[in-house]
Amino acid sequence: MESAIELHLRNLIFDQLSEIVADRGVVTRAELESLDVGGQKRRVIDQSRGIWNPKDLLATLSIVSSPDGPYADAHLSDSLFSYDYRKGSTEGDNAKMRRAFELDLPIILLRKIQAGMYVPVFPVYVVEDDLANRKFLLALDEGLRFVADPLHLKPIERAYAERMTRQRLHQPEFRGRVLVAYDQRCAVCMLRHGQLLDAAHIIGDDKPHGDPIVQNGLSMCKIHHAAYDANLLGIAPTYEVHINNALMDEKDGPMLQHGLQEMHGRSISLPVRHVDHPSKDRLAERFSEFLNAG
Repeated sequence: MESAIELHLRNLIFDQLSEIVADRGVVTRAELESLDVGGQKRRVIDQSRGIWNPKDLLATLSIVSSPDGPYADAHLSDSLFSYDYRKGSTEGDNAKMRRAFELDLPIILLRKIQAGMYVPVFPVYVVEDDLANRKFLLALDEGLRFVADPLHLKPIERAYAERMTRQRLHQPEFRGRVLVAYDQRCAVCMLRHGQLLDAAHIIGDDKPHGDPIVQNGLSMCKIHHAAYDANLLGIAPTYEVHINNALMDEKDGPMLQHGLQEMHGRSISLPVRHVDHPSKDRLAERFSEFLNAG
């Protein structure tokens, strides 16, 4: 009964985080420290540690994964996520993480992308308490909650896990980083409505060099993202927007005119930090595809 009540609370937290992430791609530490859940403020991140075990909850609520953190939490063969025990005994902070496993309660994985900014991944399930190696294994998708042996996935399970890792971890993190770099606005038309913004790959993630990094991304509204993917819109390595010739000659109402045709010849809006600017080499490669498409 207690775990059912707690599951309901966790789902309310997930709903609130979903709204924030849909709009901005990331959630700030300030928001996590005082999240509005059902009209009440609730802390969703620990003040200083990488694991948050609220006293009034049965199990761990969230864990932080940081590239510069002191623990070796990492992907395990790009499938299940490995999270190291906290230092010291096997109890302490680890006890409530173990309870999340025993009670099958979902937790939040907070991926730190820069100081004070996180991409939350949820619901995440603890599917194995690997005492011998002092780590927990986390499933990023509900479909992996009941695999027979999380330490030794079958080929079909591993393929599914790898696909889910891209969808549930890599893609949201890529979107969060790109939207932050572009200040939550479309690089083409400057639209700022977060729920209508995507992170577009310059080189597709189906290619070996289609890395999910900011330099291979562009913040785009959904119409410009779709046009870019279809090679109806191209961006030259000079950062100039080009619209397919056939579309430029077409007459089809105000959306085509104002949404696409009037973008032709404009320069895209670039991130403030030069290090976040789109790679000119990648733009050149993709722009050649646009030109070849007609």
